[in-house]
Amino acid sequence: MLHAVIMAGGTGSRFWPKSTRKRPKQFLDLFGDRTMLQATVQRIESLVPPERIWIITNEQYVDLVAKQLPEVPGSNIVGEPVAKNTAPCVALAAGLLERKDPDATMVVLPADHTIEEVDAFLEILETAAAKAKNEETLVTIGIKPSRPETGYGYIEFVENASETVNGRPVYRVAQFREKPDLETARQFVDSGNFLWNSGMFIWSNRTILKQFEQHLPEIHEQIQQLPEEPEEDGWESSIEAFYNACPSISIDYGIMEKAGSVHVVPGAFGWNDVGSWKAVYELMPKDASGNVVRAAYALGESSENNLIQVEGKKMVALVGVENLAVVETEDAILVCNLDHAQEVKQIVNRLHEKEELKKFL
Repeated sequence: MLHAVIMAGGTGSRFWPKSTRKRPKQFLDLFGDRTMLQATVQRIESLVPPERIWIITNEQYVDLVAKQLPEVPGSNIVGEPVAKNTAPCVALAAGLLERKDPDATMVVLPADHTIEEVDAFLEILETAAAKAKNEETLVTIGIKPSRPETGYGYIEFVENASETVNGRPVYRVAQFREKPDLETARQFVDSGNFLWNSGMFIWSNRTILKQFEQHLPEIHEQIQQLPEEPEEDGWESSIEAFYNACPSISIDYGIMEKAGSVHVVPGAFGWNDVGSWKAVYELMPKDASGNVVRAAYALGESSENNLIQVEGKKMVALVGVENLAVVETEDAILVCNLDHAQEVKQIVNRLHEKEELKKFL
């Protein structure tokens, strides 16, 4: 059966001050009446019912996940005692499925992406799952690039090594490429055989366990140490021991870049990894002046192409400014040029440096 593993442990530092240690990005309703985590689960519910959805998150967010997703069984919400990147997260999920449903096919999804064309996305997931279920291969979803983009990693595929699965093309992956400079990104897009790396993966549980055994044996050994039943006494201490023993490494670097058989399904379904306030601005409806306004009261004079996200009942007035993000919470105010929105992370790093400023994190 198809199971979904949703990675929901990130801190969302580029979305400060809305995203904080108590409620990071994936738990925010940045685009409407659903949080990003809720939207991720609802997006796949026609393929994967709640009892086969697994949420891997930071242990301090377990109760928050349960509150936002009451339909998901509590036993399927697993807290990480320490952040160790994505490979231990996937390994833990594989260990759980080995005990619950050893013949499972697993789809791994980040909790904080947006997808506009859900039906097209689900069809691609079904294609990827069919490929992964029937063969001992790792499958990823690549996004057809609409522009040269330096903020994404890329997947190079072999054009003459394609096949059709469920009526869609599937390609053998030649290599994964790191985030490029602008000129290299242009070359990638012009070549026609590069896709954006979406960070979404599909494989049979047996296959990914074999890959851990081959490429990350120290993590595979820890999988074998987990109790046979998650309900057993000592489960939480076993999880803690598992994470303490695992290295911090991404699934991309630890396995995907080393595996011998990797395939990619290209897709175009309105995907965005929502990496900054600029992405929020680009995705939201705008008024006649190009402003995105999420505030009880706001006025603009000679002001264009701004993002306003304000809590409470404060009046916000913009005069003669453009291309700004103005984000206000109970504790903090952010004003930044949207073209520098990635640098918000640097502010968060500086808050960490001073004890008296950590209360704003």
